[in-house]
Parts: sequence; structure tokens; C-alpha cells
Amino acid sequence: MRRVLRGPRPANVPLLVGRACALVGLLDIAAGVFPRFRHSRMHALAEVLPGAFGPFAAALSLSAGVLLLLLAHGLRRRKRRAWRAAVALLPLGAVAQFGYRHSLLGVLLSLLLLAPLLRHRDQFAALPDPRSRWRALANLVLMSAGSLLLGLLVVNAHPHRMLGDPSLADRITHVLYGLFGVEGPVDYRGNTTWTVAFSLGALGLLTAITTIYLAFRPEHPAARLTEDDETRLRALLARHGGRDSLGHFALRRDKGVVFSPSGKAAVTYRVVSGVMLAGGDPIGDVEAWPGAIERFMDEAQAHSWTPAVMGCSETGGEVWTRETGLDALELGDEAVVDVADFSLAGRPMRNVRQMVKRIERAGYETRVRRVADLSDAELDRVRRAADAWRGTDTERGFSMALGRVGDPADGDCLIATAHKQDDEPGNAPGNGPGNAPGDAPGNAPGEYGDLKAVLHFVPWGRDGVSLDLMRRDRAADPGMNELLIVAALRAAPKLGIARVSLNFAMFRAALARGEKIGAGPVLRAWRGLLVFLSRWFQIESLYKFNAKFRPRWEPRFVVYRASADLPRIGLAAMQAEGFVTLAVPLPRFLRRRTPVRRPCGHVSRHGHLPTRPPTLNT
Repeated sequence: MRRVLRGPRPANVPLLVGRACALVGLLDIAAGVFPRFRHSRMHALAEVLPGAFGPFAAALSLSAGVLLLLLAHGLRRRKRRAWRAAVALLPLGAVAQFGYRHSLLGVLLSLLLLAPLLRHRDQFAALPDPRSRWRALANLVLMSAGSLLLGLLVVNAHPHRMLGDPSLADRITHVLYGLFGVEGPVDYRGNTTWTVAFSLGALGLLTAITTIYLAFRPEHPAARLTEDDETRLRALLARHGGRDSLGHFALRRDKGVVFSPSGKAAVTYRVVSGVMLAGGDPIGDVEAWPGAIERFMDEAQAHSWTPAVMGCSETGGEVWTRETGLDALELGDEAVVDVADFSLAGRPMRNVRQMVKRIERAGYETRVRRVADLSDAELDRVRRAADAWRGTDTERGFSMALGRVGDPADGDCLIATAHKQDDEPGNAPGNGPGNAPGDAPGNAPGEYGDLKAVLHFVPWGRDGVSLDLMRRDRAADPGMNELLIVAALRAAPKLGIARVSLNFAMFRAALARGEKIGAGPVLRAWRGLLVFLSRWFQIESLYKFNAKFRPRWEPRFVVYRASADLPRIGLAAMQAEGFVTLAVPLPRFLRRRTPVRRPCGHVSRHGHLPTRPPTLNT
């Protein structure tokens, strides 16, 4: 009983308030759409109100309801701006409900919701999310569609006062005209014409105002690596980079970073759809990992982001779960080949051996070199070829991709290239048979000279490399990737490389166990689903490709807060990796502007700057 009287825990208030706000928003919309109760005891008050107050109250109630629905998600995520807007809108919605529907229930619910909002205002302190101006265009589309549907409800909510029997086309036309404040073809008796006109005009004005606000509001864009960030990360990798094969991918420049108080460890991340995604293990000294993890969790709490880690190792998963109380789930396995143990001899390697020999007989040769050993002209050719041979318009990768090739700062990276030797004398590279001048890039053989395939590896400590990307000319013979991996493994000893990390195979254990004799029905069904999904996500094909080279498998994990967060984390990870995109092209005036610097969230909370405040670019 005491617990009931004390009310909910403060930490649960934002979730409850968000749900209640959505309910009040729906009631406000219903109050604005449907006519007032004629038999209400409060109806007599309408006689003493100005004539235009009823139509104005209907429009105000409808607008307040739509805005409260939009704010409900922000309240659940503890956003300060959503709290301020809700505190202002709830009294307006109560006045509007009383003025149009004379509903005491709606008024009481609106006012009662103000009590926990004001009492627990300290729970709504989350900072704004990273955001870009393309959301204005998305808002315009969604709000326009919602306004059209609500407008049809408003038009059809007064059938007894409608003059004649207008067609559906006339009603839709009336809504479209009304959103722009123009009188349409549908007419009503009495003040209902004004009520419908005010409501439609309010919806149109609300759509315009929210779109303009989103287009021209100050941005809070995602953090990006600065030169100082990159320098400090490279110093950490030079000392501790051999611990994690994914460490070098922390140098992606579209990631943010938080450092431990001592500066001896760091966590890189990207925020996608409200999820703060870290990739791989923390960088730096394991003893300093807890400090970097604490800063990461502080930043997530400051913005009310959902924390998650993709692809951490078993050691990393243990530290994350111990320090934060999060859970870990095995995501898949990383294929690691020990160079000293690799050989093409033996029956298990027969398919790879035969494929490599066949391609070599077809006139292909390979070259494996450090990026620093390539000339500028050749690096440019490799970059252009890799871009042209990309299978999609979207650059994929986040936790296991660097996102660039041939950068001067990445001189230790490894590039393996395959070249087709011209059998006919007198043919200059790039002008072999069938190469007519003016052919489209990437389609004509020889567009990039004799270059036919590229593999790019990033450093993994002092004696290892990790596969970054595989690109090949679609017109080249199949087997280019196998050829280049074998070439890289053969050249590894001369380059001081003892271990090579290949692709990551999601759910490898389930695929491997599910095809064995004795696998149970649940495991077989799970494997069947993974095989089906492989049509789009290459789950099975990557596993089988990696297995050709007889690697050892290193498990990788996803770290998450609650099971209910997994679908959201999965969608955010797919967006970050480039498999799903929710963005649309923007008009020029909505695109990002000049970069600005903003401190991270825990600066204002702790009262001091971290070791190096993250920089946010616009």
C-alpha cells in the first residue's frame, strides 16, 4: 500500500508519462475531430462563449493532440525539449477540450499529467540527438499524409450538417484546399463550415511550421574524429593494437570517440536511430577500459541513447558486462588464418588449389604490397577501380570496415591486386580487344589498365592484418578473391605478417551445427531461416567462403541492455553497416553547413571537460 501511495519509481516516470501523453494526444485529436456532445450538462456554457471560440477550440485541440503524439517518444527518452513542449501544450489541450467538447474527463487527464511532469522534471534532462536536415523532408511527407487522413475524418465527422452528398473526390479536394486555407467544394450548415475550415487550416499550418522548424533549427550532428582524436588513437593502437583485429577500424572518420580519464583507453561509436553503437573492443590498455566504458555509458545516459556494442571479443564482452551490467549474446565468428599453418596441400584445400591454378593459367598474376610502396598514380587507379566495382551505391561497413583506401596516413595497410596479362603483343594496358574509346567506367575490360581485383587489409598490431574490402571487376574470371587471399598468405612471411583475419561469419555456429547429423528440429529450423536470409545478407556464403581456408574461429559478441532492445539494435546496426538506409536526397538549402564544435554530454554534468572534449561537426 505504501508503494502505491508513493507512486512509481522516478526512473520509470518518463516511460509512464510518455504513454499517458500519447493517450491524452489521442483524446485531444478525438475531441477536435468529432462534434461536441449535445446532451452534455456543460453545453450551456457554450452559449456565453464568443461564436468563433468553438471552431477555434476544435482546431487547437486537434493541433495539440498531434503535437502531444509527436512528443510522446521524446518524453519516453527523457528529452528536455519534449518536456518543455508538453508542459506548454497540456493546458492548451485542456482548454480546447473544454471549449469544444466540454469534456471534463479530457480536461482532468491533461491536468493530472502535468503533476508528474512537474514533480519529476529532473528526470527529463537528456540532451538532443545527432540530427541532420533530411528529417525535415521526412516530416513533410509523413505529416502531409497524416494531415490528409485526419482531414478526411474531420470532413466526414459531420454528416448531418453536410449539404448534399459530395463524392469522395470532392471530399479529398476539400481537404487539400483546406490544408492551404482555401475554401473547398463541400459545404455545411451553421458554424460547422468554420469548424472544419479552422481544423484543416490548423493541420496545414502545423505541417508547415514543424517542417520549417526541422529545416532551420540548430543542428546537433553526430560526432566525428578530429585530427587530434586520430593521432591519439593511432598512439594507442601502436602500443595495444595487437590485442583486437578490429582495432584499426576505430580510425573510421565518421565515428565519435570518448577517452578514459587517463587517456590510456578509448571507445569509438556512432549514433544511429537513437542507438549508441560501439564497434569491437575498446582501444588501449585493458586496465583502462573501465574508465572509457564509463565515459561511453555516461554519454549514452546524457542523451538517453540505447547503448550497444557490435562485434566485441570474448574478453571485451566480459569487461563490458562486468562494468555495466549489460548482457552479451554470441553474434558469430571471425575467421583467422595463422600464416605458419597455411598450406594449399592436402585434400581439404583441393578446391582452392585447383581454382588458383586455373586462374593463374588463364594469365592472371598478383602483387602484394604496402600502401606506402605504391605510387600516387597506382593508388588513384586502385581507388577508382574499388569505387567503380562496388556492388551498391551505399558504402557498407562500420565495425569491420575502414571506409577508405590509399590514405597517406594508412601506409602500413596492405593491398593485394590481381592483373590480367595481355596475350596479344602490341596492346597497351587498357586498350585490349573490345576496349572502344568512351566506354562507361567499370564496364569495359581494361578500364583500369590490367587491374582486375583488389583486396585491402588494415594492420592488426605488428604482425597481423585484417581484411577490409574485396572488390573485383565483374567481367573478370571467377575466383579473384580466393586468388588474392592465397597470394596475401604466401607473401605474408616476407612482410612480417603471422596472422590474417578474414571475413566475419554471422551465426556460424548455428550454420555449422545445423547441417550435421543429429541436429535437432529447432537447430535445423534456425539454420533454414539463416539460409533463407542469405539471399539478401550473404550469411551462408560468407561462412562457406571463409571455411575454404581452414581458419580458426574466434567468437564475436553483441552487448545490449535488454532483450527488448535487440530489434532496435539490429536495425541500427544494419543502417550503420549500409544494408538499410532511411535517408533521402536533400535539397541544397537543407544540407549540412559549416562545422561547429560542441562539447559532449558529460561536460555539463560533471562540471569539467574530459581529457579531450569530442568534436561535433555539422
